[in-house]
Amino acid sequence: MTKAELSSFVKSHADRLGFLSCGISKVVFLEKEASHLENWLNNNYNGKMAYMANHFDKRLNPALLVDDAKSVISVLVNYFPEKDLFEDKELKLSKYAYGKDYHQVIRKNLNELIEIIKEEVGDVNARCFTDSAPVLDKAWAERAGLGWIGKNANLISTQKGSFFFIGEIIIDLELEYDEPATDHCGTCTKCIEACPTEAIIKPQVVDGSKCISYLTIELKDELIPQKFEDQMKGWMFGCDICQDICPWNRFSVPHNQESFLPHPDLSQTDFTELSKETFNLLFQKSAVKRTKFEGLKRNIKFVQNKA
Repeated sequence: MTKAELSSFVKSHADRLGFLSCGISKVVFLEKEASHLENWLNNNYNGKMAYMANHFDKRLNPALLVDDAKSVISVLVNYFPEKDLFEDKELKLSKYAYGKDYHQVIRKNLNELIEIIKEEVGDVNARCFTDSAPVLDKAWAERAGLGWIGKNANLISTQKGSFFFIGEIIIDLELEYDEPATDHCGTCTKCIEACPTEAIIKPQVVDGSKCISYLTIELKDELIPQKFEDQMKGWMFGCDICQDICPWNRFSVPHNQESFLPHPDLSQTDFTELSKETFNLLFQKSAVKRTKFEGLKRNIKFVQNKA
């Protein structure tokens, strides 16, 4: 097959596997992102996420992750739910955590796509990644034409909004490359104005140490800093404020992934009386397990000003 035919083959099978979108970009050193990441780290915007300073070179050069890498195949996976289960609740849970941990779902489907490619062209050197590896997912997705990095530092699509996960395959095949996406935020600053902790310092620059998602997920301290009291807006795990306010998310459509469907008891649970047994039942295979039971209880107490 020609490069164009092989690229079309990859995209058609990505669609068949349930990916929302698929785009392809050429492996290069991410020069612009190198400066951005260095400044971000120097300003300590990573908070206590020390791992963000690890593997600096690998984050910017996929050839250090996969020998002779030539292409990055980026995919999007929709997680937008049919209903916002916590819209009117005192305590809120980010939409991405309603169902099964996305890392497992994405990795399984990407590995299947690699096997399909191998069956067609023979042995290739390829690895799949989600956001648990040192890969700048959003930068590659933007280069692959799947969306642009908005002022809230999320990837946004004019057709699909931003409620999606990103994954990629780094592979040693030369393919046909898509045109990078262009910015469509314009003069809109709704996400910046809506952030209750003022974590969005300027367009595309988020002080992670102020982000509610960081405070409720990544921060492992016994206590959340008192200065954020009364700023959490009910979020006990993650935060969707900057996405909910984004005008482009009027184009988000509900996913059809069974893995992301919520536990039937999720919206009926009284989280103020959460027991370890209920936590294990609701979040057995969920990303919420990252906080552990004690972490979620810490968040709930803080959000309710009872810490």
